[in-house]
Amino acid sequence: MGFFDSFELSSVAVRDGALRVRMGGSGPPLLLLHGNPQSHVMWHKVAPALARRFTVICPDLRGYAGSFKPGATPDHAPYAKTEMARDMVELMSALGHDRFRVGSHDRGARVAHRLALDHPERVEKLAVLDIVPTLEHFERTDMSFALGYYHWFWFAQPHPFPENLISAAPETWWHAHTSREPKPPGFFAPEALADYLEAARDPAAIIGMCEDYRAAATIDLEHDRASRAAGAKIECPLLVLWGAQGRIGGWYEPLDLWRRYCSAEVTGGLVQSGHYLPEEAPEEVLAAFETFF
Repeated sequence: MGFFDSFELSSVAVRDGALRVRMGGSGPPLLLLHGNPQSHVMWHKVAPALARRFTVICPDLRGYAGSFKPGATPDHAPYAKTEMARDMVELMSALGHDRFRVGSHDRGARVAHRLALDHPERVEKLAVLDIVPTLEHFERTDMSFALGYYHWFWFAQPHPFPENLISAAPETWWHAHTSREPKPPGFFAPEALADYLEAARDPAAIIGMCEDYRAAATIDLEHDRASRAAGAKIECPLLVLWGAQGRIGGWYEPLDLWRRYCSAEVTGGLVQSGHYLPEEAPEEVLAAFETFF
């Protein structure tokens, strides 16, 4: 199967800007949200197969790759996950989908978590890949987490310090950042790698990425703590997957932890991969998604 065979690439306007979106297939709508430092093309090994049964919608998040990129602000509010989640609601409404399923990885899974909290009537089922809730990471931070996910604290430093360092050698940074778990040469598909590196060379995309992490360390925590205090939880069935060679399973008990944040059934388990599950173990991810969704 080729690179997004039979998918169409387009631009869809939401309130604050335009999102780059790739769509294909037919059937119930399935929204796929990407992680960092990637774009929607990270789904290229699973999206075409899913399109046999679903209408698959793969956007770039605001601040990333081909979507609109707000600049840096003192409060980081344009990159609050509440705002990024609202983009997805507006996107799906523009495409005519009132209710939909969501598959998500890394930063996209943080957006998806917020989406399920803020707009529970829109999300039928949710899958999150290789994360635990943002609150848990920060409130449980120890030396292991701080060293293992050091980029959470580096990207969150004041603008423009991290942006300037990254943009001085964007490709060197990108390859180092994505190789914390050793990978063979040619691990990323050429078409995907070209898209990722094009974004890495774009200073506006680097600002967007860092603002995403700054928001996570500030305004997102305020929103997440307010939701927790109010007793808000994910209301739809939740699938939790994590990479056996990644960090999440070593630091946490992911299923037990997510059950504290979800009032519906929580299922899932580890996948034989590192952090980039859909590109490292697409068959396992695809099987889990097709069963769950």
